Amino acid sequence: MEIKIVKVEKPEDLNVIIGQTHFIKSVEDIYEALVTSSTTIKFGIGFVEASGDALVRWSGNDEELTALARKNAYAIGAGHLFIIFLKEAYPINVLNAIKNVQEVCSIYAATSNPVEVIVCDTAQGRAVLGVVDGMKPKGIETEEDIEKRKGLLRRIGYKM
Repeated sequence: MEIKIVKVEKPEDLNVIIGQTHFIKSVEDIYEALVTSSTTIKFGIGFVEASGDALVRWSGNDEELTALARKNAYAIGAGHLFIIFLKEAYPINVLNAIKNVQEVCSIYAATSNPVEVIVCDTAQGRAVLGVVDGMKPKGIETEEDIEKRKGLLRRIGYKM
């Protein structure tokens, strides 16, 4: 058994969702969940098939994001993993729709932060042990930080 860290390659401002599902049908079902969530959403999906042809399956409505999803899915290489890159939408806009796809088992991360996927290689294949999302804390939130957080949420329209 060997443990490795796979850094997700993505532009700094791009959102990514990483999860696990259990069936090849997931590619089409996740596509439908995303495209019906927003009229402006751009995305790419990569899915690591865990049996049969064992290919990276893919779909999307943006070629750049789809190419990025294929590349990262292949690099991570864990069975039944899916990775979605989003533009013109945020994970908060689509996460419940993705979680409600029948085949989706779990979500590891939904973020725009730098991401590392910790994987384990065995003689049989590869598994995700966990995901590193962003950085460790630099301190504890102060009253001033609380006001900044609340201001940001109101400025971007997520709170009134």
